[in-house]
Amino acid sequence: MLWVCLLLPHLALDGVLRQHADPGPLVLVDGPPHARVLVAVNDAAHAAGLRVGQRLAAAETVLARFACVPVDARDIDRHHALIAAVAYRYSAEVSLLPEAVVLEVSRSRSLFGEGPEIARRLQAEVEALGFRHRIAAAPTPHAAWLLAGVKDGAWADTPREAQSQLDRVPLSHARLAEADATMLARMGMRTLGQVRRLPRAGLQRRLGRGLLDHLDRLSGAAPAGLSLYRPPDRVDGRVDLAFEVENTAALVFPLRRLTGDLAAFLAIRDGGVQRFVVTLEHREGATSVPVGLLAPEREAEVLFDAARGRMANVILPAPVVAIGLQADHLPPFEPEGRDLFDARPIGAVPFAQLRERLRARLGEDAVVQLRSTTDPRPERSQDQGAGGEGRIEQLPRPTWLLPRPMPLRGPAPAILAGPERIETGWWDGEVVRRDYYIVRTSQGQRAWVFCPPGEPGRWMLHGWFA
Repeated sequence: MLWVCLLLPHLALDGVLRQHADPGPLVLVDGPPHARVLVAVNDAAHAAGLRVGQRLAAAETVLARFACVPVDARDIDRHHALIAAVAYRYSAEVSLLPEAVVLEVSRSRSLFGEGPEIARRLQAEVEALGFRHRIAAAPTPHAAWLLAGVKDGAWADTPREAQSQLDRVPLSHARLAEADATMLARMGMRTLGQVRRLPRAGLQRRLGRGLLDHLDRLSGAAPAGLSLYRPPDRVDGRVDLAFEVENTAALVFPLRRLTGDLAAFLAIRDGGVQRFVVTLEHREGATSVPVGLLAPEREAEVLFDAARGRMANVILPAPVVAIGLQADHLPPFEPEGRDLFDARPIGAVPFAQLRERLRARLGEDAVVQLRSTTDPRPERSQDQGAGGEGRIEQLPRPTWLLPRPMPLRGPAPAILAGPERIETGWWDGEVVRRDYYIVRTSQGQRAWVFCPPGEPGRWMLHGWFA
């Protein structure tokens, strides 16, 4: 087995920074209101002289203005789960550890390549989401977790190689209980290898069973004891804003983050979303912006365009302090089939994105979809609706069907296809009995025409092809 560990030492800070385009100096604080302490600072705040562990009151004497965000455990858990969801794309065995995600990749090699290739792809996706990380691999999840804290990029494919690297780990980085680490240091132990070579009976007598269990989990002699991660059935994202926002145009950046996270989650589940709700939270109350799509989608740009278009029409009753996104129903997604060498013109917008953009700007009812009915008569064979559940007509039909047939005048057309006999309508007295052809007129237009059976040449024009 080979476990890859993504260690996320800046999870709380990165989770806040990815929600702001340019926050300037920013710090995370924790503790009671009268004694808050800086627990994380970004690069701008560090350059200005702010340090982790500093009292907030002392920091305010160093720098007059900086963004101050309280640590929110729910946000940390949400971002932790997001990284686990990204890892779930590469393995069904994903577990959460403190500030880390571990996944077993040996069974995924046939799909994604060898372990280093999987690690490289996973790192690229996590970096794109805005999270810094360290990575390591080992035959057990706890060994990979420990090595990631010692050296970024540590890699041990075999138990012997892993044990060799673990033996060199200083006790200060061995993730031991604080009391055990103190006791072992007083005994003159400096590395994990020195501890491992001590008699087990003596260790258990003096330090208890916990230390031996830790060593056994590192070596694989004891079960890892981890719960496997399973992606949830709904998406619930939220971004706290650093300032009150009075215009929806200023919400574009956090909205793009939320829809990007939604798209990443849908790609992992191999699913789509047809309806979701953007919630604009005020100090009192909230404004809900429902977003509906004609068909399930999961492309980030399509979801972002649809949500932004709906929000552009919203009149805010009060400033916004937070923005959320909820999707309760995640239906299956069927990607659009394309040819291998299908080249899209430069600057062209995918059809799904254009369709949803038009609906967002013109209204829910402005763009409809033609659907085939069960009635074969051309005048009644189609209706229109907003959903995408209609049956697709397989036979060639004109883009523009005339309200009523009219004689085709001019020189005789060239027949391209046909005849197609339509003979029906006996049940309601409006009998139709026609032979339809696709023809090219003397002016080069492709037309849908018919004539009565046995009377060729009496062309009646019924539609035009695009």
